Amino acid sequence: MTETITFRTDDETEHALDVLTVGGISRSAAIRQAVIRTAERHEHAAQLRRAVLTMDIGEPDGVDVAAELARDRGDER
Repeated sequence: MTETITFRTDDETEHALDVLTVGGISRSAAIRQAVIRTAERHEHAAQLRRAVLTMDIGEPDGVDVAAELARDRGDER
């Protein structure tokens, strides 16, 4: 199924489309590719976030990061 979408561009969008269509690709094809690539990046980022959130972080090592940072910042003064 094909659907037509209309949107308003601004100077920045027009410039981006000029860059994407330099090789002769149509504006429609450039927009389709940009939407697909952006969606892929978002999906990949979500997968990475899920993987990090489900990682086993093991046992605490006893290091108080806040105290370490406070000490280091105190040394800089």
